[in-house]
Amino acid sequence: MKFNPEEVKLETREDFDKAWSQSGKYLTPVDPSKDYSLPMEKGKAHPVYETLNRLREAYLNMGFEEMVNPIIIEDTDIFKQFNYEALAVLDRVFYIGGLPRPNVGISDERFAQIEAIISKPLTDADKETIRTILHKYKKGEIEGDDLVADLAAGLKVQDSKIAVVIDHVFPEFKKLEPEASHKTLRSHMTSGWFLTLEALVERRKTPLKLFSVDLVFRREQEENADRLRAYHSASCIIAHPDVTVEHGKAVAAGLLKQFGFSQFKFKPDDKRSKYYTPDTQIEVYGYHPALKGSNTKYRDGWVEIATFGIYSATALSQYNIPYPVMNLGLGVERLAMILYQAKDMRDMVYPQFKPEWEMTDEELAHMISIERLPQTQMGHEMAMGIIATAERNGSAPSPCAFEAWSGSLNGKKLKVTLVEKEENKKLCGGAYLNEVYVYKGDVLGIPLNNPKFKEVQDKGVHVGIRYIDAIANAAARNAEDGVYETTVKISRAPGDVFVLIDPVGLRYIQGKKRRVDFRGPVFTTIKVEPVE
Repeated sequence: MKFNPEEVKLETREDFDKAWSQSGKYLTPVDPSKDYSLPMEKGKAHPVYETLNRLREAYLNMGFEEMVNPIIIEDTDIFKQFNYEALAVLDRVFYIGGLPRPNVGISDERFAQIEAIISKPLTDADKETIRTILHKYKKGEIEGDDLVADLAAGLKVQDSKIAVVIDHVFPEFKKLEPEASHKTLRSHMTSGWFLTLEALVERRKTPLKLFSVDLVFRREQEENADRLRAYHSASCIIAHPDVTVEHGKAVAAGLLKQFGFSQFKFKPDDKRSKYYTPDTQIEVYGYHPALKGSNTKYRDGWVEIATFGIYSATALSQYNIPYPVMNLGLGVERLAMILYQAKDMRDMVYPQFKPEWEMTDEELAHMISIERLPQTQMGHEMAMGIIATAERNGSAPSPCAFEAWSGSLNGKKLKVTLVEKEENKKLCGGAYLNEVYVYKGDVLGIPLNNPKFKEVQDKGVHVGIRYIDAIANAAARNAEDGVYETTVKISRAPGDVFVLIDPVGLRYIQGKKRRVDFRGPVFTTIKVEPVE
């Protein structure tokens, strides 16, 4: 159920343990009669992971074997691989840090504080339990995420109480500062490949054809439209005594053709990384017809998409690898930007943080529904009867009445009638068959086959709801609740015809200053009467 975050914040500040222990009150109780199974329907993939999966399939189609390379790399390996370049590389890596284990002294005053928090006196055995557990924690025999649970079990109190003890009684934990180790997060997939090849060199015959699509991390000064601090590298190697740059060209072409690239250009890379053999580091440019004339920076159709090279003997020898290795890598996010014609990598990868909120008409259409639906099978049949009767007789001259449904509902025999008592009118007003569309962020109820709304019908998103559909369902739901007449006269807003726009969608529409227009004469009356 929905709750007020500000109220919960206040409760948390006043008494965290109480607020946490009572937080279950905000959960909707399980209804044993309700079916909670999820419908099997197609979800929406993220552009990055869609591209990542396609890259995996592309490598597999070319006979490569998938590997998981180490993510955590000792900085000594960076020196082995990059030599003189190591310091420049290390300037861009993230060193992994951790909190040291504090020395925690236990005084009588602290024991008294603990007793006040857990609301019970500590025996000598309890005090010894605390000392023992904290000593084991300091020595690393107890992990940090087990400390609270072990103390709670040892003292036989709630773990939430122990969390308060740690916070209030032992300030040493709050004063801890992380200390860096010599372990780094890999900034190049290459760092992992050397370790993998070292492990396999005496176990596998050549050629070795391996690939990995996984995260790498760079300590960029800032993230921008083309660079992120964490991104995915789609990397492969071919290890064989006779491997050449021609193998790299062949892999690049075979890989990228599967994404629609039709032509390729290869250009020496000026960076000349020291883990590559001189004059083997090559940039790959691909031509994609769909990019020609686009409003992106790739409007000429050509884009730099990958780099490959032959690992140098100076680096390979540090890992006892006795033959050349071709390595090719490309950024998954870069390829996704090209395929989806995105202009800013940050917006494509993290749309939830995008300052400018954009919603497609399709997404907005999914936020529109019928406000009141019947809860029973008979109620559903009643609604269908009302709709069918209105469709057949909506233009009938008045005064008139048409029976729409009869049967038993909630143990009562009922008859449902559409009526119009006034003369010189029709059974239903002119807008009763209006259909709901979303077009360019506007939500509109429009009559079909009206030239004025042809563009909306042709290019907009049809929600699949007519006014009469929502009204009939609401009338059936009203009958289930004992309300036996439903009348709609002039419609001015969605609620007038029992159409609901989710608050999220409504917030978007209002923020974008788009329109919600449901105006129209509906004049539909549905009566439900008991049958003797």
